[in-house]
Amino acid sequence: MRKAMFIQLLVTAVISSCAASACAVEHVTSSVGVVCEPNKPLVQIAILLDTSGSMSGLIDQARTELWSIVNEFIFAQRGGRQPEIQVALYEYGNNGLAAETGWIRQIVPLTTDLDKISEELFALKTNGGDEYCGWVIKEAAEKLKWSESPEDLKVIFIAGNEPFTQGPQDYRRTCKAAVAKGILVNTIHCGGEQEGIDGHWRDGATLADGRYLNIDHNRQIVHIAAPQDKEIAEIGVRLNGTYLPYGQQGQVAQERQAAQDSNASHASPQAVVQRSLTKSSHNYMNAGWDLVDAVRAKSVDVGEIKDEDLPRDMRGMSPEQKLNYVNVKAKERGELQARVQRLNEQRGKYIAEETAKQRGSQTLGSAVKQAIREQAGKKSYTFKPAETPSATDQTTPKN
Repeated sequence: MRKAMFIQLLVTAVISSCAASACAVEHVTSSVGVVCEPNKPLVQIAILLDTSGSMSGLIDQARTELWSIVNEFIFAQRGGRQPEIQVALYEYGNNGLAAETGWIRQIVPLTTDLDKISEELFALKTNGGDEYCGWVIKEAAEKLKWSESPEDLKVIFIAGNEPFTQGPQDYRRTCKAAVAKGILVNTIHCGGEQEGIDGHWRDGATLADGRYLNIDHNRQIVHIAAPQDKEIAEIGVRLNGTYLPYGQQGQVAQERQAAQDSNASHASPQAVVQRSLTKSSHNYMNAGWDLVDAVRAKSVDVGEIKDEDLPRDMRGMSPEQKLNYVNVKAKERGELQARVQRLNEQRGKYIAEETAKQRGSQTLGSAVKQAIREQAGKKSYTFKPAETPSATDQTTPKN
């Protein structure tokens, strides 16, 4: 279980970092059909998780800290624009996978669908196996649809505990090939720092201009309860009522949204609050199945959608009535999100004060956030509070 949670957290971190500039070049769209904005900053993150039998603690951390990692990019900007985050997820080292493919599986390609990432993290199971780091890095670097723009941030996070040298693919060659494509490789060794160095985890990061980090993957995540947490969590649930599913995948996606709320609530109090914060930010975009996001992104004309593809409450409405209905939900969502952002500002100050009183070894979430901020800074990203979203930001008809 713990290893699966670690994986989820890592994925979330990646998603948050990458959700910025998918449209600056020809990028793969998310599984829910997100529409890209031209010249928008893009962050692409691939998370490669060791799911062998000894890594349950890693997965637990991932599940608990996923949304916290994503939220690092709520206030990230480059050139005054907020980025788009795309996250991909791989597992490796699991004997339940095929030997001929190196016990490696691409779980989710680069996507902005954070609920899908969360769903897959909670589905991960550990099983003993051989961990081929060089091979899984090669798969991610070659098979994912990375941006071709040198301005975009492209990073791999690989986490595990066995020697980096295992397998038929030379890690030195695959790490050099990744950085030649502008992809940084960050290595996270689950264990002691010197053990990771001896196992060549640091060498892999050095070859690919990344960071070498070590974590205690069995450490329990400490949740600092803040006075604002209860209301933030309650609003997170209320936000679901502003979503209007449409199309063939709409109902399935809405059910997934509710399921990931439930998964977060079972993971930890921190996961619930952090997920609610994500849902109140620009990082949580569902234009592929939600009419509010789709109309805002100008990816659909609500008046042209067939009645059978709309929520029951909207069937039989005129095009004008449909748009007005979407605008009402958009206004309601904006007001709820603005309230969460105000609460989050107060919460952030409280958490900073309480965190300063504590010390401890790094977890997956803290390691990822440390590396991603540094690497994003080199791509001219700044991490300053953005203006609170307008509660009256309504959609307009397509021309």
